[in-house]
Amino acid sequence: MDLYRHLRLVRRHWWIVLLTLVIALGVTALVTVRAQPRYVASVTFFVTTPSQGVTDAYQGGLFLQQRVKSYAELLTSDRLAQSVAADDAVGLTAEQVQSRVSTAAEAGTVLLRASVTDTDQTRALRVTEALSARFVELVQNVETKPDGTAGPIKIEVVSGPRVSPAPVSPQPTRNLTVGALIGLLAGIGLAILRGLVDVRLRDAVGLQRTTGSPLLGEIPFEGAAKASPLIVGEAATSARAEAVRKLRTNLRFVDVHEPARVIAVTSALQGEGKTTLSCNLAISLAEAGWRVLLVDADLRRPKVGEYLGLDNGIGLTDVLVGDVQVGDVVQRWGDKSLLVLPSGSAPPNPSELLGSKAMADLLLALRESADIVIIDTAPLLAVTDGVVVAVQADGALLVTQQGRTSRSQVANAARSLHSVSVRLLGCVLNMAKVPKAEAYQYEAYRVVAGERPAVVSEQVSTPRHAAPAGPGAVSDRTQELTRLTR
Repeated sequence: MDLYRHLRLVRRHWWIVLLTLVIALGVTALVTVRAQPRYVASVTFFVTTPSQGVTDAYQGGLFLQQRVKSYAELLTSDRLAQSVAADDAVGLTAEQVQSRVSTAAEAGTVLLRASVTDTDQTRALRVTEALSARFVELVQNVETKPDGTAGPIKIEVVSGPRVSPAPVSPQPTRNLTVGALIGLLAGIGLAILRGLVDVRLRDAVGLQRTTGSPLLGEIPFEGAAKASPLIVGEAATSARAEAVRKLRTNLRFVDVHEPARVIAVTSALQGEGKTTLSCNLAISLAEAGWRVLLVDADLRRPKVGEYLGLDNGIGLTDVLVGDVQVGDVVQRWGDKSLLVLPSGSAPPNPSELLGSKAMADLLLALRESADIVIIDTAPLLAVTDGVVVAVQADGALLVTQQGRTSRSQVANAARSLHSVSVRLLGCVLNMAKVPKAEAYQYEAYRVVAGERPAVVSEQVSTPRHAAPAGPGAVSDRTQELTRLTR
């Protein structure tokens, strides 16, 4: 599961991998182009000792192998470096000579290799020639016995000195390959890290796991939805409209034994598309033949009237305070069985008004007058209005925008509903990124089926304002609303 999750994170943040790879290749190419060519000159020494017989040869071989290790250190010693630097043809200090010399002893042999790396091809060869001559002299001096006789060690140059005709560095092919590998690994790591630290909800599986409720729908993101939020006209045949219809079907079959007739639509934060979804869900239900009543209970930021093009001046708040009867402010929208109760005047105490007995009585009256009542409520984490309304409904529908809300925010929103025993019917992932293959399949099916946009008339009835009515007029409101819905 962890591997699969990491692969999904890499796929989701593929642009990080690509960007890191391009940067790594660019930096590698820049360093390669600006790097000075470096040449290597080398020389190989053979270390011997006089021996007699097989036993002496074997013991002498072991002795020389140990000696070669000491000579490797001698090649980079201060004494030899100073001796080489004393040659005017070299033109380097002892420290510079030491920094350019490297040694390697062939394991199990008596061969010793010395290499000099320099940006100047000619100087690398001169340093190597001086190094080989001074090294042979230094070994002879070190191995000379106190009585002046020659030591048992003999060193001969068996290869070189020679310098490479082509620079050993930089190597563009190798550098670019290594840079691409490093960039790819770094990009994958950054993509996984970005995904792990990103606490926003990115998919339906995470939404279900966080809320502990079933996923009832995924509403795809469409650029045209901002200008035309309602699924009417040309938008009635879009993938977004079809997703709302699927939500309508799933919502009706959440619990066939105890169907929800009063549904509160809410979200964790403002701006997640709950009002648009409320309007579109009401339109979809009305198109299916249900008598639907849409109530704008978001008294702080009402948007239902704005989306549907209705008069929002008098509505829910005026009914709750007893100024008007519900039948006088309910407005019919379109040519379907859809009625809308706008929010009305902005009250100073929305929570208290929504939690009043008048609100409970009103919902009881609306329940008897319509097949389904959709209530657009305020966000759960901003104010308590949403919870107050959801408690009085048959259930709540939690809307979450993909990539905007964090898992903790959604969890807190769901917890606020569960803490007051609100029935969470399910969740909806809004503005979801649908794979192109699925979008193409739907579009192809729509074209083959020959669908035509179903233009819905948006004629709005003029609200009739009645004289103030007292709190005891609920039965009269019910009769009036029933008359309007038939």
